Order: sequence, then structure tokens, then C-alpha cells
Amino acid sequence: MLDSEILHAAEAAFEALPVRPEVRAAALANLRRWLGSDEFAPYLPQIRSLVSRGRWDLLLDSFYQVLPFGTGGRRGPVGVGPNRYNPWTLGASVQGHVAFLRELRGDGPLHVVIAYDVRRYLDANGVYDPAVPNPCMGLSSRDFAEIAAGVYAANGVTTTILAPGSDTYVSTPELSFAIRYLRADGGLNVSASHNPPDDNGGKFYNARGGQEVPPDDERMAAHVDKVDRVRAMPFAEARATGLVRDYAPAIHTAYVALNVATSLRSDARSAKVVFTGLHGTGDTTVVDVLRSAGFHVDVEPTQAPHDGAFTEVPFRTPNPEVRQSMDRAVKLATERGADLVMACDPDADRIGLCARNGVGGAPGFRFFTGNEIAALVVEYRLSQGTWTNPIVMQTEVTSDLVRRIAVRHGAQVVADLMVGFKYIGDGLGRLEDTGTFRGVTGRPEDFVVGVEESHGVLVTAELRDKDAAGAALALAEYASLLARDGRTLTDALESIWAREGYVHNELVSTVMRGAAGKARIDRIQASMRAQPPTEIGKWRVVEVLDRADPNGSLGPIKSGTDAASRDVLVFRLAENGGSEPTARLLLRPSGTEPKNKIYVEVVGRPGVAPSVEIPRVAAEARSLALAFAHGMLARVDIELPLWALRVSDLVAIENKQHLAEVLLPEVCRRLAANEPLGTVVDDGLRAYGKDPRGLVADAVRDWAADQGALGERVQAAFGA
Repeated sequence: MLDSEILHAAEAAFEALPVRPEVRAAALANLRRWLGSDEFAPYLPQIRSLVSRGRWDLLLDSFYQVLPFGTGGRRGPVGVGPNRYNPWTLGASVQGHVAFLRELRGDGPLHVVIAYDVRRYLDANGVYDPAVPNPCMGLSSRDFAEIAAGVYAANGVTTTILAPGSDTYVSTPELSFAIRYLRADGGLNVSASHNPPDDNGGKFYNARGGQEVPPDDERMAAHVDKVDRVRAMPFAEARATGLVRDYAPAIHTAYVALNVATSLRSDARSAKVVFTGLHGTGDTTVVDVLRSAGFHVDVEPTQAPHDGAFTEVPFRTPNPEVRQSMDRAVKLATERGADLVMACDPDADRIGLCARNGVGGAPGFRFFTGNEIAALVVEYRLSQGTWTNPIVMQTEVTSDLVRRIAVRHGAQVVADLMVGFKYIGDGLGRLEDTGTFRGVTGRPEDFVVGVEESHGVLVTAELRDKDAAGAALALAEYASLLARDGRTLTDALESIWAREGYVHNELVSTVMRGAAGKARIDRIQASMRAQPPTEIGKWRVVEVLDRADPNGSLGPIKSGTDAASRDVLVFRLAENGGSEPTARLLLRPSGTEPKNKIYVEVVGRPGVAPSVEIPRVAAEARSLALAFAHGMLARVDIELPLWALRVSDLVAIENKQHLAEVLLPEVCRRLAANEPLGTVVDDGLRAYGKDPRGLVADAVRDWAADQGALGERVQAAFGA
């Protein structure tokens, strides 16, 4: 097929897709550029294959925009086209980063540290034709890092990176440390954090070891957007110039020592820990730090290898926010008589935790949410440390329980930061420069802890990004102290609730992929902003706060990136008949994944025992979250029964619709008619992701609960 025929066919096919005319026009313009440039010739066989297979939705999504330069970099699916992560989108990012550094630093020498995670692109989702050449196939994060080093070198910039053939990795928090340790001008981490294995990304860091915040991040993005030519050289040639330096082992030793030095109780070392890195780099952080500090750590063996396909992780989602990711480690901990289970995502900045049930509880382990981990770390560090002017920082979507704990201990609190740990890093920089930040006064040495609900913790101002290792050390020490009285971290959390009041947080995400999905996400925000609900279930909306309001508490919009990060709506809610808000709900589009995120917090009644409040408040929070999600989706013409919203948040909304409207009715029809099911369930679930039966189990159980004998048979068919 000739290029002109491809363009003609694409133009006709795009007309049938439900997107705005300007989206179709942009896709055609970018497709025309890629077809007409020798630079993109290696991608043409796969483009022609997409056309011949009629994959117009995928082609449109791959070309309608350049992969956005979001919260400090680009992240997304690896693949063909400007809206995919590939050597061109990475190279353009690095070229723009060089221009930004030159604007800041002038024409003198520049030095950037490069880190990378374990990923290797193998097209796990079967998007592309395996019989056709694919220049992205097999590319690892190390490969992308070497491409970046070649671009930096071609622009006269020195880089420090692990030597070729190295069998270790540099995690996100260690990169932050290394930039400061080496007094470098910036850094790049090639990683997609906790995203699925087909994704990758590049996140850029400044000389302080953090990420740029508005408006400086937009200045960097503007340089990236201007790139029309990437200067590059092969990695081997870059090494030969002397502009590529090997990452010295002494840096890692110093990073570990820094974390060990955050210890508050060196006498508390009795807790036995089982750790899983979920195939990532956490063995270089949590394991090295805990062992160096004197803790006994067993590593779960099946998830220990550095495997970028995340082969042994449920749903192939290496995220400690997903409790199933820790199941194997919990099993090993039970066998070994361990006290704690900990986990990291692949770049080792998020911490996962399970601890033994408390006094009087059933044998076994309890999973802790990010908000609960935050509460425990804040309580421990403030109660065990000696602080004259303690400062705690948290993002606004993090539980208010954290603020209440900090205030009770006499700490100053910054509690309204936008989502992203870069805002905590920026706060430390502001304290360093001016001694003040958002109404708080002090110096970086007054910093006790920074937390976010997505399992992010930082316990030292010497780093400027979240670090699972420091959090792990604090939690292991806390568990060791509690054990002296026969108590566990579960008991400690319940004691906090008894003192501060029970708080339950619930997170619901709705994944909407592609250009049409992005349009829906944008429509939802616009609709909720223009016509916010007045009631959600039994809750009455008593106040709506728009964080993008230039007249609000955050002041005027500083930049386009500031507007994007402040695309947050806050609803304060009171139960019908009540006047005081006892719940809040926040809505925002994710900055790194194609989804809406709904954060719900319901506060229990003061003075009522947690044993009474926990089931009641948890049920109310779940009901509120699902009711809001149901109404939100209806605004973009998606009608889903509430039970279908119980399908895992890892599953795209289209698949949830498919389950409710196609697959489950077909299974019911066959069972009612006593027809054989054959492979209808497995075939129907195949597109949902790895381990799809587990992804839909909760939803199917909810549906089946009041369906009698047929419900039991359907539940059995789905293995739920």
C-alpha cells in the first residue's frame, strides 16, 4: 500500500470515530510526517500492518498528539507513533532537557545522572503484528537509558550511568540522592514506576534531586515541544568521548548509610521482615538498608529476579497498592514466622506493608493502605524523635488523619499540596531558600516526614523524592518497639483511631483509554465543574472547591502545567439532616495514566469505639464512592450497574461495560438453557488483562448475591 493510499484510507476511517475534528486533523498531520520522513522509516512496516488490519482506533490514538510531557517527563505505552514511548519521543525529551539546562546554567559544563528500571518491552498485550519488523520490540529501560546518554553526549553533556553489563540498578530515591551527592545539574530516570509492563517513561530531575514544579516545569516542556531535530550518537561512541562516566559503588554505599542514619531507635531490631521487590529494584534499597541497620530480612524468591515482564506478579501490576501483589510474600512470612511483609514498586519509591493482626485478632496478616502507612510513620517519627520545630507535609488527597496526628504532636503541617511528591520536594527547597513554605516556618532540618496516599513516604530532607527504604526502616523499628508489649502495627493503628477518631479512605479509578477516553475524561471534569452535584446518595454537598480557581487558596494559575495539576474538584459533604461536613470527595484526572481518580474520606463519630465505627464507616465510604462514580459516568453516557463498578480499577471501562452488557448475560443465558459454556468465560475475559478472573471476582460475587441458584452457578463459572 502506498503512503498516499494509507493517508486516504485513514482519513475516511477516522471520520467514523467519535472524536473531535481537530483530533482527526492532528492525527493525519502527524501520520503524514512519519510516512514522509526517513527518520521514521523503521516504523513503517508496523504502520502499514495497523492499516491492513483496520486498527483505526489504535492508529488514531498513536498519532493524534505527541505523548504529553507531563509531571516531569513522558510516560505511556511503548510503541509506534508520536503518542507512544519510543526512541524518538525519548530523544526529543532529552534534547529539550538539554536546552532547558542551557537556559538555566549557560554554556558551561553540564552533568546529568541517568537511572533506569527493569522493564523490557515484549508487547504483552499483543498490540502489534509479530510477523512484521518492530523497532521497539525488546527495548529495555537500559536500552532507552543508553539512547538518552547518546543524546546528552552529542550535545556536550556528561552523564553518569551504571557500567554496561551491570547486574544492579539505581532506584528513583537513589537517583535523587546521587544527583545531590555528585552535585550534578540534573537527572533522568527511565521508568514507568508501577505501570504495566508494556509502558515506559522518562522522568527528569533538577539539581536539587527533585522535579520541577510550575511554572518551571512548563518552561522545560516548552523546550521539549520546540524540538524538531534530535542530535544523537551511539552509546559506544559516547563512552569513547569520555562524556559517559560509570556510576561508582561508593554512591550506593553512601545512600544506604544516609537511610540508616534516619533511625530513631537503634535498640529496636527484633522485627523479622519478608520482602518482595515485585521483580524490581527494591532489593537495592529496602533490603540493603534494613540489613545494614541490623534487621533480619527474607526475600520472597519467585518475585525476586529483575524481570521487566513482571511474570510472577498478579495482573502483571507491580504496585504495592494492589494487595494481591503481596500474597506470595505473606505466605512466606506465615511459613517463616515473620512479623512484617514489605513490598516496592519497580523503581522502589513506593512502600507496601502487611503486618500481623493485633491482640485478640485472628491469626494472619493485615494489608495497610497508603493512608494507614502514612499515619503510622508520622505517629512513630513524631513520638520517638526529638524535634524542636517539627514539620510534616502531605498532599491534599492524603487522609486528614495524618494532619490530626501531626497537630496533636505539636508539628507544623502543610496539608494542601497538589498530587505528586515533587511538591513536597519543592517545599523543602523553599524552606532551604527562604525559611517559609505555605505558612510554615523552619529549615530543612526541621522536616520530620512527608507523605502521600499512594504509598509514598520521605523521612529525610537529604532526598527530594519518596523513598520506600526510609519508610521501611521506620516501620520495622516501630514494630520492634511494639512487640516488647506484645502488640503489632495493627494494634498501633487501632490505638490511633481510638485517640483521633476513625477515618476511612476509599479510592475508585475509572480507566478510559485512547483519544475517545481522554475526551470523556475532559468532559467529566468540565461537566462537574459547570454543574456540580448537590447530592450524592444520602450525602448533601455543602461546599465545592475548585483548585483551578485563580481566586482560591492557591492563587493565580502559574502555567499550563499548573492548571493541569490543579484540575482538582473538592466536595465537602454532610449526611442528609446534618449541617457539619463529615465526608469529602476529590475528583481529578490522573497525570500519568488514562483515568479519573475519585478519593473519598468519611470520618467516624467522635467517642465511638473503632470496633463499632469501622464496618459502618467503611461501608458508607464504599457506597459514596460507587454512587459518585455511577453518576459521573452517566454524564458521558456510560450506564453501568453499581456491581460492575466493583470490577478491579485495573480494568478499562469498556471491559466493565462488556462484562455487564455482553459476557455475563451470555453466561446466564447458556446456564439457564443448560447449554455448555465451553471457553466462553475465558475467551470473553481475555482482553481484561492478566489473571482476569481475579479482576472481576468481587463484581461477580456482588451480582450473584441476590440471584439465587443461577447466581451461584454463574459465580462458579467465573471462579468467583
